[in-house]
Amino acid sequence: MIIKDIAVNDLIFKAVQLELSDKGNLLIIKGAKGYIMCGYLNINTAQKMGDAACVVTGVKTVEDVLNAKIVALTSHAQKLGIEMGMAVTEVLIKLS
Repeated sequence: MIIKDIAVNDLIFKAVQLELSDKGNLLIIKGAKGYIMCGYLNINTAQKMGDAACVVTGVKTVEDVLNAKIVALTSHAQKLGIEMGMAVTEVLIKLS
């Protein structure tokens, strides 16, 4: 497991990369208001819990997440101004 701080526009976020198998990793980057997660995690559960959550897919590392675009999100993330297709670096600012 790798846990590290990620800086975006002088804002610091916690990132977690957990190897689940030789085929993929579980990835999360957390901000103060919500988080970005890989496709291993369930957006419907995040919605039920009231989380501001976004999903990216096709990622294997935290760096991949930083270069990805949002493919799913909760209504709570939408209320923060986050939209489908937004770049993760832009979304992290809204989650700070």
